Amino acid sequence: MPNDSVAHATLARDPASLADRLLAVRAATEALAHGLSAEDCAVQSMPDASPVKWHLAHTTWFFEHFVLAPHAPGYRVFDPGFGYLFNSYYEAVGPRHPRPQRGLLTRPDLATVRAWRAHVDASLAHFVASGDVPAAAWPLLMLGLHHEQQHQELVVTDLSHLFAQHPTAPAWRDLPPAPGGAAVVPLTWIDVPSGVQTIGHAAAGFAFDNEGPAHRVFVAPAQLASRAVSNGEYAEFVAAGGYRDPALWMSDGWATVQREGWDAPPRWARMAPDAPWQQRTVAGLRPLDPAEPVCFLSWFEADAYARFAGARLPTEAEWECVARDHPPRGAFADDGRLHPTPMTGPPGPRFHGDVWEWTSSAYGPYPGFSPAAGAVGEYNGKFMANQMVLRGSSCATPRDHARATYRNFFPTHARWQFSGVRLARDAAGA
Repeated sequence: MPNDSVAHATLARDPASLADRLLAVRAATEALAHGLSAEDCAVQSMPDASPVKWHLAHTTWFFEHFVLAPHAPGYRVFDPGFGYLFNSYYEAVGPRHPRPQRGLLTRPDLATVRAWRAHVDASLAHFVASGDVPAAAWPLLMLGLHHEQQHQELVVTDLSHLFAQHPTAPAWRDLPPAPGGAAVVPLTWIDVPSGVQTIGHAAAGFAFDNEGPAHRVFVAPAQLASRAVSNGEYAEFVAAGGYRDPALWMSDGWATVQREGWDAPPRWARMAPDAPWQQRTVAGLRPLDPAEPVCFLSWFEADAYARFAGARLPTEAEWECVARDHPPRGAFADDGRLHPTPMTGPPGPRFHGDVWEWTSSAYGPYPGFSPAAGAVGEYNGKFMANQMVLRGSSCATPRDHARATYRNFFPTHARWQFSGVRLARDAAGA
């Protein structure tokens, strides 16, 4: 697929290109579910995750409710009852089924959800090909495309969490054999552009509402690590008793470690205290590769490791000021890997593309932020409290969905996302 800016301009001129893009994105979601059983698609592994069937249905409801029903003449809603079942969090739309109980929705069955998807896909293609798309529907179509790509990433993260809970650690995707033995790229430091800097989305092309408006910030002299922290480096933190040292943890983090019994990242396992670490992956249980970036860390763990390493987490402004000069690298969902790649090979910066990277910035609105009118105004703004910002993208992010201004956000204890850590430090004399 083309990059965002090119895609936006091309689709605005050519309804056929827009229809092709819509159907390609919709088909990519279905492809992620290929080979899964109906049982695989129905189970919810925890309240924060959703079944694959729910993702397939919710993304369909989004296009039906926000695009087709109000804007496509003569559109027939597939089943009026599905709005209650598959609305996510849009209070203005009406009541909805509780999120923690999505795994209890045995009806409609998977075949019916796929029939609904086919109904909506055909209607979207006809609507766009008609050449009579009203101006108000255009931004909703683009939002729907990128919303679906967000849910493609969630399908991967939720499925990986689901299969990680299974006692036999089943595989649901193949991965290339781990190379083993290759040295991780040495960590170097990149100077952060300092002084008054502009961050936030300002260029042509799509961005979510929380990425703007572009605004100026003051950035003090600092440096960012050239790559993420590796499994091998994090294993040193574990071996040194990092999970047993309260001096390294924020108060709430230490309380969480004690309450939850954390002693390593959540997908790490070993058969005996002195046995080698293994990791639950989409390909099942594999030896832990020390050259891969550590992932599935909470903000508490990322912050504690940074303190252990004599560094800190970057602010999101520092992160963006460096990332805009370093294109995404790494594996993405459309490459079919769905797992971080080892940080080996030639020296040089390795920026976002393997794991989301925690920052020290609380999730809040940029100066001048204003939510959109109507129900879609609930898209991001209502979550701007009690969460921390992650930047970049991960191995589960569709390739053309990654950009330097993207703001992800999760609570400090969350450990199910492909989340890792990149170190920062103040520049000498700053």
